[in-house]
Amino acid sequence: METVDDEVGTSLTTSTALWTDDEFDEMVDEMVTDYAPNLFAVVQVRGSRVDGHIAAWGMAFEHHAEVISTSGDFHMSLQCPERALHAYTKGEEITARLVWVKSEEARQMT
Repeated sequence: METVDDEVGTSLTTSTALWTDDEFDEMVDEMVTDYAPNLFAVVQVRGSRVDGHIAAWGMAFEHHAEVISTSGDFHMSLQCPERALHAYTKGEEITARLVWVKSEEARQMT
């Protein structure tokens, strides 16, 4: 084992690699795939489907959601994605809905 200091002065202990480069890359890819948040759009709908637009994008994690407006000037951390609908609904004339982004595999099946 060897002890090295990183850029901020934290001591790190290094040891022999447990994986080859390819094995490690595969493990990291699987981890990212397994823990990736689900993506969704908050779509505002005017009237009875007269018009609609994407007002915000969000990421749903296991225990919370993050939402940012498409203009970039409004951000929310929420317990669940559905709570974003309250902020984007404006009376009866403008309603909001969540639209989940389909995976590449799901898009190819349709």
